Amino acid sequence: MKKLTLSKKILVILVSSLAFTILFSFFFIHFLYSKLYISSIEESIVYQGKRTASHYHYGELSDEINEKIQWYNIVSEYEVIVVNQLEDLTSYFPYKVNYQNLISDADRESLNKGAYIMKKGYVEELDREILGAIFPIKGETGLIGFIYIYIPLAAIQDVFRESIPLLIAVGTLFFFILFLILNRAWQSLFRPLQDLQRLSAEVSKGNYGSRIEIDREDEIGQLAQAFNSMSLSLEEQEKRKKEFTSNLVHELRTPLTYIGGYTHVLKEKIYSSPEEAESYLTTIEKETVRLNKLINDLIELNHLQEDLYVLVEEPIVIAQIILDTLDLFNILISEKGLDVRLDIEEDLILSGDPKRIQQVFYNIIDNAVKYSFDDGIIGIHLKSYDEFVEFKVTNEGIVIPEDDISRIGERFFRADKARNRKTGGSGLGLSIVKEIIRLHGGTFSIESEPAVGTTVTVRFKNQMKDGDEQ
Repeated sequence: MKKLTLSKKILVILVSSLAFTILFSFFFIHFLYSKLYISSIEESIVYQGKRTASHYHYGELSDEINEKIQWYNIVSEYEVIVVNQLEDLTSYFPYKVNYQNLISDADRESLNKGAYIMKKGYVEELDREILGAIFPIKGETGLIGFIYIYIPLAAIQDVFRESIPLLIAVGTLFFFILFLILNRAWQSLFRPLQDLQRLSAEVSKGNYGSRIEIDREDEIGQLAQAFNSMSLSLEEQEKRKKEFTSNLVHELRTPLTYIGGYTHVLKEKIYSSPEEAESYLTTIEKETVRLNKLINDLIELNHLQEDLYVLVEEPIVIAQIILDTLDLFNILISEKGLDVRLDIEEDLILSGDPKRIQQVFYNIIDNAVKYSFDDGIIGIHLKSYDEFVEFKVTNEGIVIPEDDISRIGERFFRADKARNRKTGGSGLGLSIVKEIIRLHGGTFSIESEPAVGTTVTVRFKNQMKDGDEQ
């Protein structure tokens, strides 16, 4: 069986609701007919019967009284029959009620005890339902007669004949208004969904620029906003993917060009001296190392991002690692005439992977040195706070544009758009650094202002503080 679409399901619900409303209206009208109309007739018959029978208490059924009864029978809407004997009633009312005799043995017993009986049912000769009651008339010596009051019941359409035009008018107006409301709700509900379906097909084809224009804040509006956010995210990811591919090609092309070119020169022996050939081999070796490092960095970054790398945690004296790392840059710092100013708390202990933590410090200090102006100042700070340990490096150098700060750490992204080979780097270093910090439960941030310089801040959770509290 073919599954129904959402619109068809809602249509089925609406049609079912409408059918239920009509059915409820029918039963409600039937309730009014049976409970109000018939009940009022029954109460009236009982009242009239008891009142009429009371006039005969301790009296006789004289001709004068019978004439008055006949006159009341003419002017009243009820049919009134007065008989002396119960058997005589069938000659005045020779019909069966619900295809049964008017008086049963149980009815006789009740009447002989002085109780009245109600009779309601279908009379074939009259083609109507009738409602009536038989009342016993008491005399001084016992029962002296019986009164039978009955009335043919009006059909339900006759009862509501005057109300039918009003019901039709109100019903027509109701269904017209209901149609307008449903039509408006239908368009309001399914037009955005149809747009969403159409644009989803566009997205599946790679067209991520499609957006749904919507000015509502309900669930449909929230769904459309979620779709727009998804499309925007996919569009940005596609842009980043193309940029990543372009950067990767750029990073691979340069060393491969050197390797291919110099290999051809050596193969064809297009060189003038053994020294020149040796320099070509040296270049090929350097570019091979560079290419190998690029591939290793990519593999390492993937392992870190996929949580495939397991940290080897142990207590670390952070200050010592910072000083050891700083020693690796002594020559470059001297060449650029940089003034390194340290503000370090030497007794801080951090639990982590020492090799990875040093990799973080090395990369950050390396960038600070590379991008500092000659004779500039580099500040290295290590402070302990209640909740975290903060490592901060500040340099006076190239200012990073505000738009680029949020992208620092993306694969192959470099704020140095010129990609100067002297400053080098593939743009993977900070990506790896951010992943290492993430695995240690820390945070990474960058601020860059012309008056202050560029500041890189790394924060790790202060385990020493937690230990003290315990």
